[in-house]
Amino acid sequence: MTNSIPFLLMFPEYSPEESLRAVLEQAAVFRAEIGGEDRIITLQIDFPQYLTAHALKEICEALQACYGIRRVRLLPRFPKESVQELEPAELNRCLIAAYSPAAGTLAGCRWEIAEGETMLYLRANGKDALTPFLPVAERFLFDRFSLKTTIRVIPGNTAEGELLFAETEKLRREAMKNVPEPAFREAQSDVKKAAAPEAQSDLLLGTKPIRGETVPMREVTLENDMGKVIVEGRVFAVNHKELKKSNAWVVSFDMTDYTGSIRVNRYMDAGIAGPLVEKIAKPGMWLRVFGKVSFSRFENDIVLEPIAIQKGTAPKREDTAPDKRVELHLHTSMSMMDALTKTGEAVATAARWGHKAIAITDHGVASSFPDALHASKAKVAGTDHPIKILYGCEGYFLPIKDDRIAARGDESLPLLGEYIAFDLETTGLSNEFDVITEFGAVRIKDGEVLETFQSFVDPKRKLDAKNIELTGITDAMLAGAPDISEVLPEFLRFCGELPLVAHNAEFDIGFVRAAARRLDIPFKPTYIDTLVLARRLLPELKKHKLDMVAEALKLPEFNHHRASDDAITCGLIYDRLARRLAERGVTDLAGLNHEMLALAGDMKLTGRNYHPRHIILFAKNQTGLRNLYHLISDSNLKYFYRKSPCIPRFELERYREGLIIGSACEAGELFQAILEKKSHDELLRIASFYDFLEIQPLSNNRFMIAKGIAKDDEELRDFNRTIVRLGEELGKPVCATGDVHFLNPEDEVYRRILLATKGFPDCDRENPLYFHTTDEMLEEFSYLGVDKAYEVVVKSTNLIADMCDSIRPVPYNLFAPKIENSVEDLKSLVYGKMHRLYGENPPEIVSKRVETELHDIITCHYDVIYMSAQKLVQNSLEHGYLVGSRGSVGSSLVAFMSGITEVNSLPPHYRCPKCKYCTFEVPDDINCGADLPDAVCPQCGEKLDKDGFNIPFETFLGFGGAKVPDIDLNFSGEYQSRAHQYCIEMFGASHVFRAGTIGTVAEKTAYGYVKKYLSERNMTVSRAEENRLAAGCVDVRRTTGQHPGGLVVIPQENEIWDFCPVQHPADDPGTDIITTHFEYHSMEENLLKLDMLGHDDPTMIRMMEDLTGVDAQKIPLDDKDTMSIFLSSKVLGYEHDPILTEVGTVGIPEFGTGFTRGMLMDTKPTQFDTLIRLSGFSHGTDVWLGNAKDLILSGTATVGEAIGCRDDIMLYLIKCGLPELRAFKFMEAVRKGAIHKGKPWPDGIVEEMQQHNVPEWYIESCRKIKYLFPKAHAAAYVMMAFRIAWFKVHHPLAFYAAYFYRRSQKDGFDAVLMTHGIDEVRAHIKRISSNPDRTAKEDDLLTTLEVCYEFYLRGFDFAPIDLYESHATKFIIKDDRLLPPFVAVSGLGESAAWDIMEGRKGKHFVSIEEFSVACPKVSKTHIENLKAAGAFGDLPDTSQIMLF
Repeated sequence: MTNSIPFLLMFPEYSPEESLRAVLEQAAVFRAEIGGEDRIITLQIDFPQYLTAHALKEICEALQACYGIRRVRLLPRFPKESVQELEPAELNRCLIAAYSPAAGTLAGCRWEIAEGETMLYLRANGKDALTPFLPVAERFLFDRFSLKTTIRVIPGNTAEGELLFAETEKLRREAMKNVPEPAFREAQSDVKKAAAPEAQSDLLLGTKPIRGETVPMREVTLENDMGKVIVEGRVFAVNHKELKKSNAWVVSFDMTDYTGSIRVNRYMDAGIAGPLVEKIAKPGMWLRVFGKVSFSRFENDIVLEPIAIQKGTAPKREDTAPDKRVELHLHTSMSMMDALTKTGEAVATAARWGHKAIAITDHGVASSFPDALHASKAKVAGTDHPIKILYGCEGYFLPIKDDRIAARGDESLPLLGEYIAFDLETTGLSNEFDVITEFGAVRIKDGEVLETFQSFVDPKRKLDAKNIELTGITDAMLAGAPDISEVLPEFLRFCGELPLVAHNAEFDIGFVRAAARRLDIPFKPTYIDTLVLARRLLPELKKHKLDMVAEALKLPEFNHHRASDDAITCGLIYDRLARRLAERGVTDLAGLNHEMLALAGDMKLTGRNYHPRHIILFAKNQTGLRNLYHLISDSNLKYFYRKSPCIPRFELERYREGLIIGSACEAGELFQAILEKKSHDELLRIASFYDFLEIQPLSNNRFMIAKGIAKDDEELRDFNRTIVRLGEELGKPVCATGDVHFLNPEDEVYRRILLATKGFPDCDRENPLYFHTTDEMLEEFSYLGVDKAYEVVVKSTNLIADMCDSIRPVPYNLFAPKIENSVEDLKSLVYGKMHRLYGENPPEIVSKRVETELHDIITCHYDVIYMSAQKLVQNSLEHGYLVGSRGSVGSSLVAFMSGITEVNSLPPHYRCPKCKYCTFEVPDDINCGADLPDAVCPQCGEKLDKDGFNIPFETFLGFGGAKVPDIDLNFSGEYQSRAHQYCIEMFGASHVFRAGTIGTVAEKTAYGYVKKYLSERNMTVSRAEENRLAAGCVDVRRTTGQHPGGLVVIPQENEIWDFCPVQHPADDPGTDIITTHFEYHSMEENLLKLDMLGHDDPTMIRMMEDLTGVDAQKIPLDDKDTMSIFLSSKVLGYEHDPILTEVGTVGIPEFGTGFTRGMLMDTKPTQFDTLIRLSGFSHGTDVWLGNAKDLILSGTATVGEAIGCRDDIMLYLIKCGLPELRAFKFMEAVRKGAIHKGKPWPDGIVEEMQQHNVPEWYIESCRKIKYLFPKAHAAAYVMMAFRIAWFKVHHPLAFYAAYFYRRSQKDGFDAVLMTHGIDEVRAHIKRISSNPDRTAKEDDLLTTLEVCYEFYLRGFDFAPIDLYESHATKFIIKDDRLLPPFVAVSGLGESAAWDIMEGRKGKHFVSIEEFSVACPKVSKTHIENLKAAGAFGDLPDTSQIMLF
C-alpha cells in the first residue's frame, strides 16, 4: 500500500489516550507492509510533531492488543524542526543496535544536532571503533527528520575505569526500565498452581519452573527496552570458565532458536555454578532460560544473565506414515561448497524415521562413502536390521558418443567386405525439425560399384535459398517426388543387412533413424564413419571435409553436396583407408575400432560446446561399485570439463554393468528435453536409457518461475506429470526424491552463505532442500492422486532400494602387496640383530617380546608393512641419510630389530657389546636407558651399553594385532623424492598412489564467509549468532589435496578401483600426480600406507656429519655437556641472556621455541626421560597448559608422575593393579580425546581406578586431555634433537652452518639483516618482538635471528659473501668464520645462485657490468641486493676507463 491514509481511519477500533489523540488525528500512514503468516505489520507514518520512543511503544502495544497482531513496527517521520526534541538515548540505541560495543563508548556522551554537521562529544576515546557505524545514525536522522547531516566525533580523555563503568551501568539501567514484570509474575503464579514434579526436576537454576511466552531470539536487543525475557533453544557452544582464585565460575553458553542466537552468561559462586557446569557440559541440550538482557563489556555483546534455567523438549520432526519412503537423492557436506548434510546425522535420522535405506549422491564424488559405512550400523526403528546405504553419486553426464569410434554395431563384420556407402541431402541440420530431400547410395565391393540407389523426397515445405545454393536442389526438382513413407522402405531394402558407410555418419544415420521412428520402422544398422577414419589416418590434413579427403587420396572430382556423387566418393574413401588398415593387420570392424582408439588416445573435451547434464548412479552390487569407481576416476583424470568431472555416455555404457541409472533433477537430460519441448518420441528415446525416472517437489524448481522458464506452479506440476506418463509408457519406476542438501529446514541459511561465497546472485532465494518425511512427500505429490503419490513416494523408492545389495565401499581386512620372502627376511633381520646385541641365549624378556610381536605381525599379515618400511630405511641409510621414525612404530621391538627405528622399546637395561651379558635390574627411578649411570661388565670388564625406553608394544598394534600398523618415517627433505621413487620401483607405478586429503571449510574461513554475507546485506547480529552461522558452514568440502609424504600401495593382483576412485589433487588437470579419492585415513586399515615426510633433522645431521666426520649414530645420549644446555647455557659460553633466557636450546628441534624453552625453565630437566616427557607435553593438546604444568608447579605431581604421553597411562594403571586390556582401552579413550569430548567413560573405570588408589588429580588430568602423543614418537624426536644439540656444543660452527643452510633454503636467512654484527641483529629482534601484530613470516624470521644472535654471542662471525668462494646454497666454514652462500641474499633463488657459480669459472671480474654479462640469470634487483650484502666489495659498476 502506498497511498496516504489517516492513521485513525486505518485503525478505527483503536482509541488512543487523550494525550496522543490530537497528534494521531493529524498522523497519516503513507506505507504499510502486512505479513499474513507471521502477523507482523510495518507502518511508515508522518507525524505532525515529535513523539518519544516510549510513546511510540505504547501505540504499538495498544494496536497489538486491539487487533491481535503479533507485532507492530512503526517507522515514524517527524518535522525537521522537531529534531531538537529528540532524546539522545534514541541515537545511542541506534548506534548500539548496529555495533553493540558502542554501549560502553557512548557512556556519558553529549550530542549537538544540527543541519550539515552534528557533534558527538565522548567522555573517553573510542572514535576509531565508532566511526564506521556513524552512517547508521546519519541515516536515522534523515529517515526520521529529513535532516541531512554529517556526524563529527570529538573524543575526550580516557575516563577512569570506575567512572566509565558507572556511566555504562546508568545506560544499562535506563535501558531496563519498564520491564514487563507483571506478565512474568502472573506466569509464575500459574506455575504454583500447575507445576508438576517432573517440571521441578528439570529445573537447573532457580526455584520455580519457567512459565510464560518465549521471545524469538532475533528480537532480543537492547534497543527495545526488553529487560527480562524468556528464550528457548538449543545449546550449540559451551564456554564455562573457572575462576579458581575467586572460587567462582563464569557460566557461559550459546543458544539458538534458529531465528537468532544469544550468549547466556553469568558470574556465579562455585557452589551454585558447580552443578550447572556439570549438567550443561556439552552442546545439544534444549533449554528454557529466563533472564535479564544486558550488555557485557567483557563479551562486547548483548548477553542474557540467567535467573532461571530449565530443561526443555526440543522439537523433533517425525515420520508418521505407516509405510516409509526411501530418499534416493541426498547430498552430504562432501558435495563441493554446495551441501551441508552431515552423513552420519542423515543416516541416523533416516533410521530413526524407520526408513530401511538411504542414498548418498554427492556431486561427482564418492568422498562420503567411508563416513556412510561407519554410520550404517544404525538400526532401523522398530527392527533389529541395520539401515541399508545406497552408494551412488550425482554425476555430470555428457550424452555424447565416442567420436574416436569409427564403426558401430556388429563389430565381427569383415573390414573389406561388401558395404553400402550413402549420403543424404536435407532441409537443415536438425533431424527433429528438418527432413530428408534426397537419398544417394551405392553398393561397393573390392572398390567396384555394384549397384546404385537415388531418389528425391517430397519435403512438404519450400526450400530456403541457402539450402538451394548449397545443394543445387530446387523446389521444381522436388515437385512430384515420392513421400518419405515410400522412399525409406525402398532405401532400407536396397541396403539389406550390409554395413552402411557415410562421412560424418552420425548426421546421416540420425536423419534415417528419426524418419524410421516416425514411420515405426525398425532400424538398427551397423555403420562406419569415414570422417573418424580420415582424422586418424590422415592427421596431416587440417580439415577432413569430404572433398578435401578425396583430393588428398587423389580420387576423381565429383559434384559435392549432391547425395549420389557424395555417396560414391565416400565409398571410395572407405575402400582406400580400409586397405591401409588391412596392411596393419586389421581384419574386422572390432580391429578397426581398436586401431582408432590407439591412434586417438583419450578423448579430448576441451574446445567442445557440451552441456553436462546431471545423472544419478547407484552401485547395485560389488561389480557396480567397481565400475562406479572407474567412472568417477575417469571423470576426474580424463574428462574434467568446465570445472566438473564429466562422464561421457560411451564410458557409462562401457561400465554400466552393476549400475542403476536415474534421470536426476531438473538439470538432468530428460527434464531439460521437456523444457526444450522435444517431441514425445524423443522424450521416450531419452527416458528409455534410464532405469528409473525422477520427480521432485515444486519448491525445488520454483526458480524457473522467477527466471521465466515456467509460468506458474501448475506448469511445474505438468513437467512432473509428463515424467510420470513416460514412466508408465516405458514400464519404468518413477521416484519422488528431495534433492536433499541439508538436514532440517532451519539449516537453509548455511547454504545461502555458501552459495553467496560462490557468487550466486539468487543465493537468498528460498529453496527448502531439506530431508523430507514420507508424510511431507505424500502431501507434496498429492496432485498426482492418492495411489500415484503413494507409488512415486513409497513403492518405487523402496523398489530401487531393494534392487541394491548391501555392499561395502571399502573392503574388509588388510590388502597388503607382496614382497617375496617377506616373512623369512623379516625373521632373519630380527633374529640376526637380536643375537648380535643379546647373544645366542638372549634374556627371556627379549626373546619372548620378539616372539610375541612376530606372532601377531605374521598372523595378521603385517610382515609386508614391516619389510616395506625396512627397505625404504635401508635404502636411505645407504645414501647417507638417517631416518627418524614417527608415530608409535618405536613401540615395536621388531621394528627396532629390523632396522626401521632406533628406538628400543624394552625397559631400561645394560648390555655388554663384547660378551653379551645383559641385565634389566636397574634402579626404580630410571625409565630410560640413557639415564643409567655408567657401568662395566661384571663378566669381562667391558664398558656396558645402556639402552631401552620402556614402551609397551600394545600402543602400536593393540592386543593380538588388533590395530593395523601405521609406520611413519621422517626422511631427509633432500632424499624424500628418491624414497618415493624407490617405493614405485618396489611395487610398480600403477600400484602406488599419493595419499589423498580433503580440504574442508575451517572455522576461521567460515567466519569470513559469515562476516561478508552479513556485511553485503547490511545485517547486524549478535556474536553468538555469528558463531552459529559459522559453525553451520564448517567441514564442507572445499578442495582436495595430497598428504605431503603419504603413499598408498595396492596389491599386485588388484586394481585401484577395487578400493576407491582416484583423482588429481585440487582438481588440477595439469598435474601428473594421482591421489586416492578417499581421505587416506579411511583406508589405513585396508591398504598399505607409507608415510614418508621430508624433515629437516636428517638433512642437518647429514651435513654436520660431512663437515666433522662424526657418525651421528655413535653420539652418546648421556653426554653431560649436551644435557646441560637444557638446564643452562653456561657450557655455550654465555648465561642469563635477556633475549635467550636461561637455557641454551635455541635452534634445537623440539626445544627451540619460546614455549618449549619456558617448559624447560619450569621443569629443569636433568634426565633424558624428562626430555621425552616434555616432548609429549608440547605435542599433546591440553596436556601441558592448564593441566600438567599446574600439577608440577603446585607440587601436586612430579614431572615423572604427570601424564606426558599416551603410554604413561597404560603403564601407570597396570602398575596400580588394573588389568592390562582395561588399562589399554582407557588409554585409547583418553588419547583420542573421547573423554574430554564428553563421551561416556568406560563403564566403572573411575570407581576401579579409585579402588586401586589412583589419585583424583590423575583422573581429572585424563578428563582434560584432547590428544596425547605416543612415547615412541617423542623418543625418536628427542634422539634426533639431542644429536643436533651435541653438535651445537662440541662442533658449533658445523651446527650453525647446517642450521643456517636449512633456513636459507626456506628463504629464512637474510644476509643483509644477519651478517652485519650482533647489534643489528639485536635491534631487529627487539623490533619484531615488540610488534603485537607481527606476521607469521616475521615470527619465522625471529627464530633465525635468535640463533644468529647466539652465534655472535658465542664469539663467532660471518665472512663477507665472496664472488669467488661463496657456495650457491651452503654455508662454508673458513678461518673459524661462516661464509654465507649466494642464496642467503634476499630474493636470490637457487637458479641465480648456481648461475653465479657457473659464470665465475675461470674468471676474475673487473666490474659489476662484466659480472652481469657472465651471469644472465642474475637480475638488476639481485645485483642491488648483492651490493647491500657486500658481495662486490669495491668492484666498480662499469668497465669504462675515464680519461682526463
